[in-house]
Amino acid sequence: MIINLSPQRRDDLLEVTKAGDALTINGVAFDFSVLPDGATIPAGEVPCEWLVGPVERIAGELHLTLILPHGPSPSQTLAFPPPLIDPPDGVIALPADLAPSIPDPAEEEPANVDG
Repeated sequence: MIINLSPQRRDDLLEVTKAGDALTINGVAFDFSVLPDGATIPAGEVPCEWLVGPVERIAGELHLTLILPHGPSPSQTLAFPPPLIDPPDGVIALPADLAPSIPDPAEEEPANVDG
């Protein structure tokens, strides 16, 4: 399986689990195991907002593209992710930027206003 990623500015989350040629995308299962070699499911035919473009089986391997949500100012790695090639079964580790750390106000030193 080759999963191409199409980055998009979105605030919602994406969780994908793989089991063979089946993907569960945010809790909804999509089984592509019956797609024969050389066949294509045209873009928009799979009822999933996260799948963009066609789903194809080329030389026995499933090819598809998922939207990769990201926040404002994504890193270069997130803005231009490489395809996921033969990801293992289980939860797919999608590229993500670390959440910015928010300083604990209790740990900040008070400002010296007496000058």
